[in-house]
Amino acid sequence: MEWAVIRSVLAIIQWWGFNVTVIIMNKWIFQKLDFKYPLSVSCVHFICSSVGAYLAIKVFKIKPLIHVDPEDRMKRIFPMSFIFCINIVLGNVSLRYIPVSFMQTIKSFTPATTVILQWLIWKKYFDWRIWASLVPIVGGILLTSVTELSFNIFGFGAAMFGCLATSTKTILAESLLHGYKFDSINTVYYMAPFATMILAIPALLLEGPGVVLWIYTTPSLLSSVFVIFGSGVLAFCLNFSIFYVIHSTNAVTFNVAGNLKVAVAVTCSWLIFRNPISMMNAIGCAITLVGCTFYGYVRHILSNETPGPSPLTPRAKMELTPLVNEKVLDDKL
Repeated sequence: MEWAVIRSVLAIIQWWGFNVTVIIMNKWIFQKLDFKYPLSVSCVHFICSSVGAYLAIKVFKIKPLIHVDPEDRMKRIFPMSFIFCINIVLGNVSLRYIPVSFMQTIKSFTPATTVILQWLIWKKYFDWRIWASLVPIVGGILLTSVTELSFNIFGFGAAMFGCLATSTKTILAESLLHGYKFDSINTVYYMAPFATMILAIPALLLEGPGVVLWIYTTPSLLSSVFVIFGSGVLAFCLNFSIFYVIHSTNAVTFNVAGNLKVAVAVTCSWLIFRNPISMMNAIGCAITLVGCTFYGYVRHILSNETPGPSPLTPRAKMELTPLVNEKVLDDKL
């Protein structure tokens, strides 16, 4: 029992470490290195993840390859890769314009967008307790947005659309990836190369001249390039950390750790970048994180309940709760 606890703690700490480091490094690239090209940064991440996943599966055989039919690769994997690409790009775009603290708080809105999309588009029924658990999340996001001292409408919009992309990816995964039990490494193995191909041309056309100018004008080119590609390598390593923490913790622990991770990221970013945070802004962030934890707890309770005989009860228990593990899907880079 003691080893299981130690293993869970170590898994959570290394997950926090990789996740927070990648976020801080990306912000450092945009703000301190003056490399203001989020499409290019995302493309570097996809390239590093493609190479890393290939080495992990094909060369070092750390994980067995999950075989996918060639037809399914285009019909099922490619659409997921497209949304995967949009999700990561929007996250980096938002990080380019708004502080880490604000961006991470907005990303916590993902549970709400997942529930609303499933209710509006897929006509899924949800228990009233799920809706009630979303109230503090929505309220906290509103308070944080209104009181954000470094508010930028473009960064805010990118973060909000990123939430929608994450929710869409989570929902579509249920149907598009049905029959395939992907772990985080196999997911990157199949999706990262597609995402690289999707993003390469837009990044070249929209940011190519700016990147070339940056190369000629940046004072310390080698160290800057090292940081950019180091961010990509760590982003791939993050997928290993996600796989490890999922297999070392239960659902409740993972949910609480995921929300505490946001608090750690916010604190570390403030200590490094010193972006101004008002008292009401901090309270809004705290309310959002408490709401996310409560939402995860309610979802866990409902998933373990047996539907009653009421005529209003959905036919399948899965309809009581939103699709699971938005944070896992959102963390993949």
